[in-house]
Amino acid sequence: MKGGESKVKDIILVLVLQLIYVPTFTLRTIFLVKGLRMQAAFLGLLEALIYIFGLSIVFNGEQNVVVMIVYAIGFGLGIIIGSMIEEALAIGYTTIQVILTNKNMNLVDQLRKDGYGVTVYEGEGIEAIRYKLEVLTKRNQEEGLYDMIQQFEPNAFIIAYEPKTFKGGFLLKAMKKRKKMKKQIEENHA
Repeated sequence: MKGGESKVKDIILVLVLQLIYVPTFTLRTIFLVKGLRMQAAFLGLLEALIYIFGLSIVFNGEQNVVVMIVYAIGFGLGIIIGSMIEEALAIGYTTIQVILTNKNMNLVDQLRKDGYGVTVYEGEGIEAIRYKLEVLTKRNQEEGLYDMIQQFEPNAFIIAYEPKTFKGGFLLKAMKKRKKMKKQIEENHA
């Protein structure tokens, strides 16, 4: 009975370790790409310890097929959990390109009033002139920006991408202003 009980504990431990290991691996990779070296190094240390411990259980003694399958399942589930954690943290910035059929100055003015830096471009579409708004924002404010755009332009074509680096410009001062305004609004509604 003890042998079977030990195998069940190994299976549960391997699954738990994978559910910790893979999100750690995911976050380490993201932190490294975003230039957060110290955080990436710490997660790398943690990741290595978990990996070695988990593999030692999988390859300890007789190779149990169930433990190996649970190891693989835990890896897959860990990827899902890691991506959900990264999404919730929303580290970094996003550039939003908004393609419009008309130069919606109400939208542009509201974005600027709310502290977003907005650059407006005019270009040729296949059938008519199009307008492109380029807006840089923190990733954790991306959804609010989408909501605002949809209020003013429900048919807008929106493209988002993450810039790796940027320097200068209106952004940092505007973000501080927007954060201060948001805090004042929250205090007034409380």
